[in-house]
This record gives sequence, C-alpha cells and structure tokens, in this order.
Amino acid sequence: MSARNGVATKSDVATGTAVKTLLQVVAAANHAIKITEYGISFNGVNNTHEPILVELLRQTTAGTMSALTPVKADDSGADTFDTTAQHTATAEPTGGDVIRSHYVHPQTGLVVPVGDEAPIVVGAGDRVGLRVTAANDVKAAPHICFEE
Repeated sequence: MSARNGVATKSDVATGTAVKTLLQVVAAANHAIKITEYGISFNGVNNTHEPILVELLRQTTAGTMSALTPVKADDSGADTFDTTAQHTATAEPTGGDVIRSHYVHPQTGLVVPVGDEAPIVVGAGDRVGLRVTAANDVKAAPHICFEE
C-alpha cells in the first residue's frame, strides 16, 4: 500500500435509539485500504444513561446515506483519494462480520489505534462501517482513519 493517509469524519450525528450506521468507508474497486484508527465521542449529559454499543463491522451494502469526502491527513500531496465515505444512515446497510465492539458511556468516547500486529484491511470494493446501538439519542462525532 502507498502512504496516502486519510480520514472520514463527521460531527454532530444523532445516534437515534436503534441500530444506526454513523460512518461508512468504501475502498475503491481496484485496491484495498488499511484502517489505521477509528473512534467516536458522544455529547451525552446524563450520567445515568446506559453505555452505547459501538461496532466496527464489514458491511455488504451501502444502505442509504449522505456522501462524505475523506480529507487528507497530510495535505502536501496533490493526489485525491480513491476511497469514498458516507455518513448518517437513513436505511441501514446490510451488516457483515463485526471486527471490533465496545461499550462506551454517552458522556465519553474512545479512540482505537490499529497497529500492524492486528491490521484491519478492507478489500477492494468492500465497506467498513462504524455502527452504534443506543438507548438514548445523543450526538456523536465518529471518525475512521485509513491508508490507501
């Protein structure tokens, strides 16, 4: 893989109170990408609300979402990304294998660096999503960092 590093991020996404994909990254049809980090933070204000299930998972369909343009982690390069992204599902994508899952309190967040010892590779044309299951609606700021 080359060293073009990017991030798909979106702030102020409502979690809702059902399963919801907040962010999805799609590898280009002609090459794989490597996930280097993912994370999410919440703006909950009630300390008695139950934790939110956060899942990084493979998804087999796009669902219905809004387009999102990934940004460069290093803006000195002139190349554009082949990787695309979407945010805020209004119709859920079809879920596949759950790669990682965490329970996160809605007043906090988490950042997970993904090292070379346990890489997460998204195959050419495949998708990975950051999905939440929340009992109480709060705003979230998810991100997925990748290398293509």
